[in-house]
Amino acid sequence: MYLSSGFGIRTAIESKSEGWARFNKLAKVWMPSRLTGIVVSPEYGKPFLAATQVFDARPFPRKYLAVELMTGAKQCFVNDGTILVTRSGSVGHATISHAVHRNIVISDDLLRVSAIEEKQAGWIYAFLHTPHSRAMCQGVHYGHMIKHLEPSHLDALPIPTVDDGTAKNFTRRIERIVARRNEGYRLTLEAEERFEKALGPFKVRDWGEKGFVVKASKAFLARRLRLDASVHNPAAASILRHLAKNGQGFTTIPGAGYDVWVPGRYKRIPAPDGVIYRDSADLLEVSPDLNKRFADCRFGDQFRGRVKSGWILIACSGQVYGIIGSAILATQALDDQVVSNHVMRLAPKKGSVPAGYILTAISHPTLGRPLVKALAFGSSIPEIDKSDLAGLQIVRLKTTEEIAIAELAEASAKARAEADVLEREIATDAAAIVDRFIAHV
Repeated sequence: MYLSSGFGIRTAIESKSEGWARFNKLAKVWMPSRLTGIVVSPEYGKPFLAATQVFDARPFPRKYLAVELMTGAKQCFVNDGTILVTRSGSVGHATISHAVHRNIVISDDLLRVSAIEEKQAGWIYAFLHTPHSRAMCQGVHYGHMIKHLEPSHLDALPIPTVDDGTAKNFTRRIERIVARRNEGYRLTLEAEERFEKALGPFKVRDWGEKGFVVKASKAFLARRLRLDASVHNPAAASILRHLAKNGQGFTTIPGAGYDVWVPGRYKRIPAPDGVIYRDSADLLEVSPDLNKRFADCRFGDQFRGRVKSGWILIACSGQVYGIIGSAILATQALDDQVVSNHVMRLAPKKGSVPAGYILTAISHPTLGRPLVKALAFGSSIPEIDKSDLAGLQIVRLKTTEEIAIAELAEASAKARAEADVLEREIATDAAAIVDRFIAHV
């Protein structure tokens, strides 16, 4: 179709005698020097996020770097509101830095973009989220196996200009996006802090990285008849002992009043006008690329692949160091979208333990997340079986504590959902502006 390519879009904009400018007239684009990482243990280094991790709603650093010994590492810290754009692989994917990125070394594989005039920041960010911008970025990248985008490529892109009122409107909206994401992160940390405080201080002393021994009777006579060793990790055992000592007993997810299931397999038929489809990563990211659309069908369960606000969603497939076991609370941001059958559903019934509490109990970085990840089995692409998750021990607290923690977690999910919806809205509005500009004769 005419103008469907990045080159066609660029030509259409540049053919106009006025109303557009080169990107470098509105924004400064730069990239840090290449990092040569000096990896150290967490207590001696600064956390580092790879380019893909920067898009995680709750990133967990996997590397820590000796910043003081590395040339150019200090250039890789970013301030709230800095626009970050992928420059390798899937190029041109943009997000905006916020609280989760503070005091963290951010990969040099992301271009940094800042508006020359502050009032233009919102329009620049919204434009980078349009399909027009992505197509043009993909049209100028280079490389065969791994695509690359340089600052000069972004500098030269044409961008329609907007009046001050429109620009300020976009800027107010991205400020709201950053504020809501910051608030969501703050509330998550508060919920986790309250959960941890209720159970007392705890530190895992042995993560099993040097190996461990389990009695054959324990391994083979247990209810879980798998040979994977992760479930016997001494870290998981020590966490459970701590929870048993300091909590108010245990329950299971079904015992807490939840139905647990994974949709069955189904055939995916690509359709340009089909329903939006989210895989596991799309659920756990901010600013995800929602490019997958499939013809509507049952999608493996009675809900036709859709989810409802208040359900807990858990990635049950993926790498142990990555997304597997990560959980979120479904919100209105997922309305009428299909969620992958690699995502487990936990649907509360009447009188169930509050979803926000269950979410915090299974997601806490020290007291919950390692227990869920310990359930993974398989080598190439690990998975978590629904029966194993259904048997997971969930620590109970006093009812007042559980309610307070749940309210914080649920408010956090709501704040993040508002930011996600607003970001999709500014992308849609910006795309409409570009379409009108191209169509205007």
